[in-house]
Amino acid sequence: MTSSAHVPAAGTLDVQSFINAQPLSLYQWRIVLLCFLIVFLDGLDTAAMGFIAPALTQEWGIDRASLGPVMSAALIGMVFGALGSGPLADRFGRKGVLVVAVFLFGFFSLISAYSANLDQLLALRFLTGLGLGAAMPNATTLLSEYTPERLKSLLVTSMFCGFNLGMASGGFVSAKLIPAYGWHSLLLLGGVLPLVLGLVLLLWLPESARFLVVRNRGADRVKRVLAPIAPAEVLTARDFSVPEQKTVQNRNLFKVIFSGTYSAGTLLLWLTYFMGLVIVYLLTSWLPTLMRDAGASLEQAAFIGALFQLGGVLSSVAVGWAMDRFNPHKVIGLFYCLAGLFAYCVGQSLGTVTLLATLVLAAGMCVNGAQSAMPSLAARFYPTQGRATGVSWMLGIGRFGAILGAWIGATLLGLGWSFEQVLTALIVPAAIATAAVVIKGLVSHADAT
Repeated sequence: MTSSAHVPAAGTLDVQSFINAQPLSLYQWRIVLLCFLIVFLDGLDTAAMGFIAPALTQEWGIDRASLGPVMSAALIGMVFGALGSGPLADRFGRKGVLVVAVFLFGFFSLISAYSANLDQLLALRFLTGLGLGAAMPNATTLLSEYTPERLKSLLVTSMFCGFNLGMASGGFVSAKLIPAYGWHSLLLLGGVLPLVLGLVLLLWLPESARFLVVRNRGADRVKRVLAPIAPAEVLTARDFSVPEQKTVQNRNLFKVIFSGTYSAGTLLLWLTYFMGLVIVYLLTSWLPTLMRDAGASLEQAAFIGALFQLGGVLSSVAVGWAMDRFNPHKVIGLFYCLAGLFAYCVGQSLGTVTLLATLVLAAGMCVNGAQSAMPSLAARFYPTQGRATGVSWMLGIGRFGAILGAWIGATLLGLGWSFEQVLTALIVPAAIATAAVVIKGLVSHADAT
């Protein structure tokens, strides 16, 4: 395609139209890979405490209940990291916040390996969580701003499944490292790898071209980051624009995500993601315990629990592909609806291990696939001026759903609820998530592109 198709007489190049018109370049694939690695290491570190807990209790001579606050510390840190990083990224740039986030969780994970007591470990895991929470939404935002519309959901959800893959990989890695080198080794690995990746990001990760345009950082800088895609077309342009510049001019980031049609969409995105994480974390936290109480062996409980996370890896690509071809709200709503139905079926299938494993895998595919798709939906929805804030706040508010999900599981079990009753109750958050995302598609559907 010639440059005349994209550069009008005034010499202004529409960044998104330009990206849409080009085949996906090696330069863009590099951005996909780097963002995938960020999210992968994020998942690896997030799951670390769960894997080192048995060795830690043995070495320090403490009971499992004492580790509860430490297990939650990183999750709480992730809430604040997500909420704080979005406005910073919309004001100062995606790349800078991403690099700092990766260095942050790498450094504090490394230091955590040398903790001498629970108080030190708790504080350091909270600080680690700040970096973990900041990394995911901004990786999502940056990648979405370099992808053509026809592939946006597919690439973003594929990248986001790196989180589930990282969590699953933590189990395999810890099985080799911890028996041989102790619990410190997993935290050391979770610290060194992000620090190395941070150096790679400094060299190879570009700033968002769309951010540079809306913040008026100069045509030369925009040319430098876009030229590797199609140099001939970029170099002939005198200026650059993004589609939503004409419709969103507000510099107040929170007024952007709560202005006009965005306000209803923002609240519905929060509600959807919140309810989705209630399901995910109730099942992640309590499924092995529930299965043990129902008579499953330790090995069966561990294997079937792992299948739940694996399901998200298998389904994310399919969900992203479907979102690019059909109404994305209906696609995600369908997956949430199926997640509730499969969770109910899991509770009714205790008699057959094979059937139980299949249904847990299906439930994991549905709910984790839908959750992986939500950042892509948010990134498509918000304009460049407030995209990082919109995505990060959805993820941050959603984290409260994760905390609630784990708490609900403990409360229901404390009240004497059975395996079947707890899983049947998941129909409620699944129904709310389904309704919220479908309603969002009806009342606030427009993509910012």
